[in-house]
Amino acid sequence: MVRDGFIYALGLVTVGVLVGCLTAPSWALIPLALALFFLWFFRDPERQIPQTRGALVSPADGKVTAVCVVNEGGETRSRVSIFLSVFDVHVNRSPIAGVVREIRYQRGKFLNAMNQASAEQNEQNIVTVEVDGQTVVFKQIAGLLARRIVFHPKMGDRVERGQRVGLIKFGSRVDILFHPDATLRIKAGDRVQGGSTILAYLPEQPELATAGQRFVAERTR
Repeated sequence: MVRDGFIYALGLVTVGVLVGCLTAPSWALIPLALALFFLWFFRDPERQIPQTRGALVSPADGKVTAVCVVNEGGETRSRVSIFLSVFDVHVNRSPIAGVVREIRYQRGKFLNAMNQASAEQNEQNIVTVEVDGQTVVFKQIAGLLARRIVFHPKMGDRVERGQRVGLIKFGSRVDILFHPDATLRIKAGDRVQGGSTILAYLPEQPELATAGQRFVAERTR
């Protein structure tokens, strides 16, 4: 359970008790029902994290709305877009193990997260993680209802694959951009779970593969 759930729930339970005492007990049911909703909304279940080398896991729970190739910052990238409804777990996780190289907060609009324009125009937090000479970018994008984005790590921090890194409150969207030669494992329309669903396998860097082959060759001499 994310701490915010307890904070919201406690406030609503207090309101419910006061309303029930000052009016009729039945009026207390509304804030008490909302308290239960917030406890459920801010749930934070444990996940089985894949350990396969090169696996790129989903940073969020939700529905894959688009899988495409885009030009981002002058580079060709594969992009996977995931829509989070109010019924999805909103805790975000790191898609890979690596070092946080950049965190950039971009102010903007609050368009419906299903709208493709939200990827560029909405308020969002853009995080770049580097691993084995490659970079993976994931964006926490505010939606029509979302008004607060939380991200805990700082630049230079090491994050692990599937590690909890923050959350977006209420309906929202997460985009993840990565090497276009990665092997995709999902398609538009799929349901994914943060930290456990493999979106793709990143290509092995040639220089790293060569180093690994030399190491194996030396060990077998």
